[in-house]
Amino acid sequence: MNLLCPLCGEMLCRRENRYECENGHSFDIARQGYVNLLTVQQKHSLNPGDTKEQVAARRAFLNQGFYQSIVDTLIDTAKALSCRGPMVDVGCGEGYYSSRLAAALELPLLGLDISKDAVRYAAGAYKNATWVCATAAKLPVESHSVGLLTSLFAVTLPEEFHRVLASDGYYFQILAAQDHLMGLKSIIYPEILLRQKDSTPELPGFTLVKSVPIRFSFTVEGDGVQQLLYMTPHLFRITKAGAEALAATHTLTDTASCILNVYKPV
Repeated sequence: MNLLCPLCGEMLCRRENRYECENGHSFDIARQGYVNLLTVQQKHSLNPGDTKEQVAARRAFLNQGFYQSIVDTLIDTAKALSCRGPMVDVGCGEGYYSSRLAAALELPLLGLDISKDAVRYAAGAYKNATWVCATAAKLPVESHSVGLLTSLFAVTLPEEFHRVLASDGYYFQILAAQDHLMGLKSIIYPEILLRQKDSTPELPGFTLVKSVPIRFSFTVEGDGVQQLLYMTPHLFRITKAGAEALAATHTLTDTASCILNVYKPV
């Protein structure tokens, strides 16, 4: 898969330890193996995306296998549909899901995240892919060149996803269901407000092929309790009282509830 220059849109060619385009724009490949294609104009903060602490917590949690059922569902669904590559994972984080999916399908993988800390972790841990720091709003890949695009607990941008997907490609979306992690929520919030949530949204330019519910229970202990919090947006909503209640929790049994939606471009 060819990367595109985020400044001029021309194809990037790899030259030893850097990528460069015919217009002379150059991007160094970091020691860990990733390339930063996020321009200053595309940043909305000094260090956008997940922090180093968030990424480390998610990696520690996921590497213990608590969410293996999600990986298994992704692999089974992709194999049943005979998904082909190349594969692009938008919002790849530390690469846990997409590295395993790509390996199982034997597909070339491009993992992309706006967080430099996330792609640094991914590049250091998984050598079976190209890891890029870039914005999902302007994916640095050619139009209609992607066979399988995934966004797993991450952003959905239908217009841009439609641009890069091949006509026979698939888009895999995982969304948290309304009852996801109710055990955690019951500890950190005095009251849980259930809002109506569309778990199978209509996406312009796409048709929904299938939806696969994923639901399983797990138990975390010790540091795993805080790691679970750091994986979620509740980290930014938790009150002081909620944080104290969670700090006093040494064992937590909870239920993960999410849905895998599979779309095709039309």
